[in-house]
Amino acid sequence: MSDSPARHLALQGASNFRDLGGYPTTDGRITRWRHIFRSNHLGQLTAADIEIVRALGVRSAFDFRGLEERAAGVCVVNEITVHSLPIEPTVVAALRAELARGTLTAPVALELMRESYRNYVRHNTHSFRDLFGLLLEDRAPLVIHCTAGKDRTGFASALILHALGVPDDVIAEDYLLTNQHYKRDATAATDLPEDVRNAIGSVEASYLAAAFEAVGREYGDIETYLRDGLKLGAAERTALKERYLQA
Repeated sequence: MSDSPARHLALQGASNFRDLGGYPTTDGRITRWRHIFRSNHLGQLTAADIEIVRALGVRSAFDFRGLEERAAGVCVVNEITVHSLPIEPTVVAALRAELARGTLTAPVALELMRESYRNYVRHNTHSFRDLFGLLLEDRAPLVIHCTAGKDRTGFASALILHALGVPDDVIAEDYLLTNQHYKRDATAATDLPEDVRNAIGSVEASYLAAAFEAVGREYGDIETYLRDGLKLGAAERTALKERYLQA
């Protein structure tokens, strides 16, 4: 629809800041615009960016960054309440270990990325459970982010869209939009080879698929994961849909 709001907001000091609204669900509804945003971190927003974020009415940020990451880029919008849901980064350290052993290649980097997604399910389900607890407290408009806003944030966004009833193909499309909108930090991990940096500086369908494979192995299927892993029973699912879907 031509009258829909812009999905991607081009901020100077952030990249990949976009809206999860406007997606169809299997029961014929649509995710609400201007309720849930996803982004990279909010530590480098310009004065103009801050005005845009304020105009959106964003009140809460759900931050998946680890301890050192958070300290390196504190949210610069004073009105935003930041809720820390830490998932410590592991990929760059693992890549550097492979580099030190002389075994680092682009395929190894891709597999380490996939393994990190599997570990979201194996080791970090509690952080995603906490996210849904906060979403059920109705703190919209809100933003979900990590450092780059593509991996931890990407899986969180996929879970939210699943819980709201958005079809798998639409979820995959949203996830891959990162490759259009994410601006890589040219100063990050410069000790790693270029093909490896390309592997970790973008998203692939196989990354998200690896997380959902882990869901299948650990819980049987996504619906069981939502219910048992994330503690979203029928009442919670209904409440989420009431808040974040429109007719």
